Amino acid sequence: MSGWQALPDDLPPEVRHFVEQLRRLKDRTGLSLVALGARTAYSKSSWHRYLNATQPPPRQAVAALSRIAGLDGTDAERLAVRWELAVQAWPRPAAVPAPAAGGEGYEDDPTLPWWDEPPPEKGGGMNRLLLSAVLLLLLVLVVGVAGAVISG
Repeated sequence: MSGWQALPDDLPPEVRHFVEQLRRLKDRTGLSLVALGARTAYSKSSWHRYLNATQPPPRQAVAALSRIAGLDGTDAERLAVRWELAVQAWPRPAAVPAPAAGGEGYEDDPTLPWWDEPPPEKGGGMNRLLLSAVLLLLLVLVVGVAGAVISG
């Protein structure tokens, strides 16, 4: 891969393979890191860290790059599986404490760009809206009946 800095020699094979794939996808887009950052919710410096294996990318960043590079469903799914394997094998810096019991690998970035946010869960807000509508209807009925009694 010309133009890329060499990856660390001690990188686990899962991580090396995944980062090399990310680099090929980024090259396939023809975008600079600045342009890639502008087309995704991740900055130029974040992409630099992801593509040089200094930090694992969040799942959403990988999905965004897959979309921009035009990966189809099967290839995008394969890349997602490789991301999971890479994140589990990703070396931790010495200063970062190990995850709590039961957790493995890096936590996925919980933030989503607005276009990737899942639809709101049914229930909470909808119940409140329905209750407000019923109360408003009752109020209109009471005022209507009271008005009819007074004028009648």
